[in-house]
This record gives sequence, structure tokens and C-alpha cells, in this order.
Amino acid sequence: MVGLKPSDVPPPLVVKMASAGAAACVADLFTFPLDTAKVRLQIQGEVKGVNGIRYRGVFGTISTMIRTEGPKSVYNGLVAGLQRQVCFASVRIGLYDNVKDLYTGGKDKAGIVARILAGCTTGALAVSFAQPTDVVKVRFQAQVNLDGVARRYSGTMQAYKHIFQNEGVRGLWKGTLPNITRNALVNCTELVTYDLIKEAILKHKLLSDNLPCHFVSAFGAGFVTTVIASPVDVVKTRYMNSPPGQYKSAINCAWTMMTKEGPTAFYKGFVPSFLRLGSWNVVMFVSFEQIKRAMMVTKKRIEDKN
Repeated sequence: MVGLKPSDVPPPLVVKMASAGAAACVADLFTFPLDTAKVRLQIQGEVKGVNGIRYRGVFGTISTMIRTEGPKSVYNGLVAGLQRQVCFASVRIGLYDNVKDLYTGGKDKAGIVARILAGCTTGALAVSFAQPTDVVKVRFQAQVNLDGVARRYSGTMQAYKHIFQNEGVRGLWKGTLPNITRNALVNCTELVTYDLIKEAILKHKLLSDNLPCHFVSAFGAGFVTTVIASPVDVVKTRYMNSPPGQYKSAINCAWTMMTKEGPTAFYKGFVPSFLRLGSWNVVMFVSFEQIKRAMMVTKKRIEDKN
């Protein structure tokens, strides 16, 4: 078997939440440049290029950013990104199995409706209190670091403070509705697809419950999620990054995009979104399964010593 074997005892809630938060942080460290490129491509079109800079494709965007702003620019907003994952992933992924059991009444076999409801519930719940970290992350990723160009924010804590002072509490929770919509979609699609693919692989004995199985399941979940969630993701990014007064609401933002740029605007940054979500899912789910199992092994050793 490749990797640690599954625990005989189901992991408790605290282990699942801690494993999910840690695994999501690992995934962010690996894929953050792709996420930053996605944000830059998504907001391109609503503002004029600074100093004539235009981004073309995911790797072209990363290359342009490194050339014009330096290598650190692709990790703009990483601190807020990690803060987000600690708050966000631990809830939306860590609570998923428990909420799924709640909807099924503790039955061993969960139906598709119960899985979808569980994914939507934990995704929406996570956004409701982790939203400020996402707002700061997106704004840092959108911020161009060039000489002579004014920077909106100089640090993560300064960004939280500045947004609160200038835009109030509503500014920190700006874009909550499209983000809840997006993450309910992302979470239920991502977790349900991963669940179903993994279950089918194990049922037909194509692979055992190890790293290759987790890799295939995660990659498939990443692709399906990108197709479904990309339009909402673009609206969320633009709305959260916009200065006060540019859009009346998330719906107004979507309508402005449709009328000014056409329907293809909703799939701007699709390739980096897929590269990011696909690779993020692979790293996160593989790490999640292994960290969870490692924590259970450690827990058992501690209990055996006592």
C-alpha cells in the first residue's frame, strides 16, 4: 500500500478539522501562484492595465508578474490565504462527514441528496465567519506592486484595519452572498464528486484506498468543480476587489460583466482556475487523508502508552 493505511477507528471531529485545515494550508503553499494568476486574469477587463501591462494565459501572467513586480508578487496575500484556510477548510471539509451523518440520521449509506446538502451547509457555514480573510486575500492578489503605483495595503493586519475604518463591517464581509453561493457550489461539488469517485473506485476494486485512488478522485473533483463554479467565482472576485460604489450589488456586477464583456467574461481565468483547483484538490485531499491517518496513529500510540 502506498501511504499510511486507514485507521480501524473513525477519526474524531477534532482530528478531521485539524487535518483539513493543515492539508488546505499545504495545498495553498503549492498552488498560490496559480490562484494569484487567476485573480489577475479575472479582474482584467474591468480596469485598464497599469503601465500598459496585459496578462495572457496563466503561465504568461505568472511570468509577467515575476518580470515586472518580482518573484514575491505571486505570493501576494499568502498570509491572509493561510488564515482563510485555517478558518475555512477546517469547517467546510472537517465538518462534512458529521453533517452528512446528521442528514442521514446516522445511516451507513448516504444518498446523493444528503451529500449535496452536507456540502452546501458546511460551505455556507465556513464563509459566514471566514469572509474577511477572503476579502483581504483577493485584494492583495489584485494589488500591483510597481514603482510609482500606489499600493492599497502594506500588510495583512493593516488591510483588515483599513477596510474596517473606511468601509465598515460591511466592507470586511463584502461579497458574502456570491461567496456563499460559490462555496456552497464548490464545496458540494468538490466533496460529493470526490466521495462518489472514490466510492466507485473502491466498489469496483480498481484501486485500493491509498494515494493513487485519492489522486484520481481529487483530480476528477477539481475539474467538475471548476466547470460549475467558475462563473460565480469571477463575479465574487470582481465584486470583492471593487472600490466602494463601483457595483451596487453582486447581481449588478454580473449584469455589468454580461452587458459590457459578454458571457465569455464569466469564464475568464478558466485555465488557471482548473490548474489551481485540480492541483489544489490533489494536494489537499492526498494531504488530508495522510495527515488524518498520521494523527490517528499518533493518537493510538499516546493512548497505548497511557
